[in-house]
Amino acid sequence: MTVATPGKAGDYHLPVMPAEVAEWMAAGPDSFIIDATLGGGGHSEIFLQSGARVLGTDRDPDALAHTRERLAGFGGRLDTWEGNFSRLADLPAIRSGERATGLLLDLGVSSRQLDSAARGFSFQREGPLDMRMDPSNPSTAAAIVNGWSAADLTRLLFEVGEESKARRITAAIVKRRAERPFETTTELAACIERAIGRHGRIHPATRSFQALRMTVNRELESLAAVLAATPAVLKPGGRLLILTYHSLEDRIVKRFLRQHTAPFIDDPGWPEARPNPERQFRLLARKAIAPTPAESASNPRSRSAKLRVAQLLD
Repeated sequence: MTVATPGKAGDYHLPVMPAEVAEWMAAGPDSFIIDATLGGGGHSEIFLQSGARVLGTDRDPDALAHTRERLAGFGGRLDTWEGNFSRLADLPAIRSGERATGLLLDLGVSSRQLDSAARGFSFQREGPLDMRMDPSNPSTAAAIVNGWSAADLTRLLFEVGEESKARRITAAIVKRRAERPFETTTELAACIERAIGRHGRIHPATRSFQALRMTVNRELESLAAVLAATPAVLKPGGRLLILTYHSLEDRIVKRFLRQHTAPFIDDPGWPEARPNPERQFRLLARKAIAPTPAESASNPRSRSAKLRVAQLLD
């Protein structure tokens, strides 16, 4: 199919793997697509251009306002809903019995959020140590950095951030916050850089900031919840597309799909394999799909992306 690839959506990032997402979603005039991470609406624009009806959800009211205005020309074929995608079952359309032909979960953070100093996501711009996608969320990165115990901070950086130098970073944070609490992103980034040094192109605070962001916004918990809800959101034959950017996210998605697509399960103590009672999907792409070298070069934030595709059984 031929798809018009949108340009940059305002100051949001370019949609990742737009051609691949369009191909695997296979949206058309009879489609009802839920874009559960609307952001700048780049993927939704592709679905709308195909004639589909789209319901876009996001926990960020700024994203919703921006994208409603940007895609207003599609009229009533675009609807939006503010909330965490873990609550997809609460969507009015779903509660009234409607089911989607496709569901997209793009787990990336938009450039607009990352690049806004006031949101406090980036170590490259000075701003408050915030990191909330939803401004009504009571938790902030500052509350974690200044209030959590050393043991809990170390566990967070090691398990969520997969930071091998978590103990050294935590020791530096605890020593610095005893003098005065952290208030800005650059203060924390500088503390981490002093603690472990800088080697190579990747900033030493990258993993720590990522771990804080994922914890503030309960991203892993939300992902587990939305995956569990997908069978109740899709109609039989509906397609599930998931874009991940972090190894922990991808492991959760891969484990979920393995658990719910395997035709049989086996155990060494059984005489033979048994039908899998949890089978609900079939894989459309057996392996994760990666961006092309050309896209990785032109859109660096796509480099770590993986697209996984499944279909709800009839």
